[in-house]
Amino acid sequence: MNVQTRTTNAKTHEPVFFHRLELDQIMGVYGRMVAAGEWRDYALNMHKDRAVFSIFKRAAEMPIYRVEKQPALARRQGAYSIVSAEGVILKRGHELKSVLAFFDRKRFNVIG
Repeated sequence: MNVQTRTTNAKTHEPVFFHRLELDQIMGVYGRMVAAGEWRDYALNMHKDRAVFSIFKRAAEMPIYRVEKQPALARRQGAYSIVSAEGVILKRGHELKSVLAFFDRKRFNVIG
């Protein structure tokens, strides 16, 4: 077994995860939306091909958004994406900060 094959196999068995700076950015947006009363709960999942931060309006429901990190797409479409509850990719990019800017839009106002 050559070195390249050994390295490739080692990478496939380790789960993908968010780094500390990535989580800080995600939690900053999450905290603002919780304070605004839009979101209530979250879940973090690590898989062998992606890391997922799921956002819930209520804890017992399906996630309304998922922030995903897929390193395999880093060179092509960008490793980061926001996915709706229906599975539609709403935003994709190479930098997490620009992808998370999706949530800064004014269309998320609470209607009384």
